[in-house]
Amino acid sequence: MNAPLAERIRPNTLEGYLSQQHLVGAKGSLTSQLKTGMIPSMIFWGPPGTGKTTLANIIAKESGRPFYALSAVDSGVAAVREVIEKAKKSDTLFSTKNPILFIDEIHRFSKSQQDSLLGAVEKGWITLIGATTENPSFEVIPALLSRCQVYVLEAFSKEDLEVLLKRALKEDKILSSKKVKLQETEALIRLSGGDARKLLNILELVILSENSEKVSITNELVMQKAQKNTVLYDKTGEQHYDIISAFIKSIRGSDPNAAVYWLARMIEGGEDIKFIARRMVILASEDIGNANPTALVLANSTFQAITTIGYPEARIILSQCAIYLATSHKSNASYKAIGEAQQAVRQTGDLSVPLSIRNAPTKLMKQLGYGKEYEYAHNYEGNFVPHEFLPDEIKGTTFYKPGNNPKENALKGYLKQLWKEKYDF
Repeated sequence: MNAPLAERIRPNTLEGYLSQQHLVGAKGSLTSQLKTGMIPSMIFWGPPGTGKTTLANIIAKESGRPFYALSAVDSGVAAVREVIEKAKKSDTLFSTKNPILFIDEIHRFSKSQQDSLLGAVEKGWITLIGATTENPSFEVIPALLSRCQVYVLEAFSKEDLEVLLKRALKEDKILSSKKVKLQETEALIRLSGGDARKLLNILELVILSENSEKVSITNELVMQKAQKNTVLYDKTGEQHYDIISAFIKSIRGSDPNAAVYWLARMIEGGEDIKFIARRMVILASEDIGNANPTALVLANSTFQAITTIGYPEARIILSQCAIYLATSHKSNASYKAIGEAQQAVRQTGDLSVPLSIRNAPTKLMKQLGYGKEYEYAHNYEGNFVPHEFLPDEIKGTTFYKPGNNPKENALKGYLKQLWKEKYDF
């Protein structure tokens, strides 16, 4: 079985490496490091398909170092320690030829997983090269980040991608055996989203699906073949927003089956688990609120847990939370209340705080009536006494209108008992 096109034409020298001239050009920082043989631990930060893995392989080959590769999606602390032990046994502690450990998607490593790398990096048992699509300032622990150089890889330009397409048609044995005319490139480049790997995979799909020795690549052909045969998940594009929207609406609509399906789509597509968890924290307040206050507690705990655990186990925690939120009673009363209150502020401006509930830390303020007539609720039966807390201009305005669910129906009855006819409860 043939390897994918992107793998078959992966360059193995700096001369064949496309783009990132600020790193690998004549005056590039990586170029000078390779010449001296002094390779520091580093983090490559850039969009998907910009050559992070390829560059790591080239550095290992041109520096003559052993190369180990792990993916943070399916590797845990045990896998990291196994590689470190191999590196230690190679007895290269004080050599410039210590092994390179490449970790793809290092931002998915939990704190404990990243901690397991610290000693080996610090003692020089390995040279770490991490690849991430996320800002390492937020996703890599400070202790590890301080021991690494951060290099930013830029997105491929349209010209770079067109050069890559022509190179593939010329150099790949399979594609070069066919008579392929690259008539139009706009659809290929648009569907790739600037991801070189995705671009080459789509190109190969289109050519091989034609079952002909002569293929003319047009925008129409690309859209027809790619849309029919590929499932694209662009973490920064339209589908990213479409699928998170479907996920949120499924939970809001109390459908745990659909919620788990869309969650699986995001996980399989490589979505950032923190992004998913953040959206569930927001939903727990916006769409469930006081119908089930525990929902917010669980969603926030989920965010904390997946940050500690990381992939692949984080998927279980996300699933539990999504199902809990989907099966919970729903209320957007808190969401609507703050919206209406903000609108009132915009319309009425900076209304004065009633004197009775102002702070009175000085004698002058007390003389001016600050805090006068304020009644301390805990001095009264039931810890309640009727008082006016809103400015005169909007007194009696009801912003919070409890939803129709068991929890908020009980709240509604309680508030009605306290405030009688003052508010619309």
